[in-house]
Amino acid sequence: MSRRIGCIQIVMGPAGSGKTTYCQAMQQHFPTARIANLDPAAEDDSLPYEPSVDVRELISVPEVMEELQLGPNGALLYCMEYLLEHLEDWLRDELDALEDEEGYLILDCPGQIELYTHVPIMRQILDRMQQWGYGPSMVAVFCIDSAFCIDASKFLSGTLLSLSAMVALELPHVTILTKCDLMDEREVERILEYGSAQAIWDREQDRQTLLRRTDWNYNLDDVVVVVDPEPNATTVSPEEKERIQLLEDRRLKRERLTQSISQVLDDWQMVSFVPLNIRDEESLDHVFSLVNHAVQYGEDLEVKEPPHDFDDDDDGPM
Repeated sequence: MSRRIGCIQIVMGPAGSGKTTYCQAMQQHFPTARIANLDPAAEDDSLPYEPSVDVRELISVPEVMEELQLGPNGALLYCMEYLLEHLEDWLRDELDALEDEEGYLILDCPGQIELYTHVPIMRQILDRMQQWGYGPSMVAVFCIDSAFCIDASKFLSGTLLSLSAMVALELPHVTILTKCDLMDEREVERILEYGSAQAIWDREQDRQTLLRRTDWNYNLDDVVVVVDPEPNATTVSPEEKERIQLLEDRRLKRERLTQSISQVLDDWQMVSFVPLNIRDEESLDHVFSLVNHAVQYGEDLEVKEPPHDFDDDDDGPM
């Protein structure tokens, strides 16, 4: 069994959610941390850091697309299956080369969410790493773009994605709201202060109701069927009104489903968001501390006394 690295962050999330930027920010905040790129689709000039381990040395999406004539998604799935087949003779050797009880490793993972929620490839890779002895060091970090907060439906979608990954991987889990430096800080804080998916959805419904009241095209009460049309009256055929009614019924069903999902999220309270502003050192330190706390990183390290060149009986320099 391999010696375990002190902490291994499994950084994941939808494409474009800021995973790579997060990895770079964590390394800058904690310079001794090393980063392993497990995304075979990463472009050569897209990584702002120098990876200590790079899956593209084993296989890459552009090579597979060219040789097997596959599309981007099919090529990525092929690459991850190929990595799964070569865990013992490649990934384990690479991790063993980084052995350090006090070491810190960040895994920059692919952005296709299906790899975590639909296809069990990432779960199988992480299960194998646990068998090698790295289990107590592993913590999942799920990144969500903070722009999701502004739209209630996207906020609920991001919450469900994070929850799905949490259930699928069964690891200590921290959900990070990235790109907060690009958003209105007060708006992000206001959304997070709700503390309830149902409250966020109700707020969105109130806003949509207000909009519908000022939009005659979407208010059934303002659409009438006139048998004997008068001048300037709005005439709508029975077929058109039936079509509008079907659309309205479908909208109401979606609302009821969303309310049920929001209620489940509120009842279980399994997902909480931690905002991250990479330009704020205190924000970086807060996120770093939360992630480390999830695996108790550093709590069992020996305290290192500062060196001194004077005798024990000496009171030291004045």
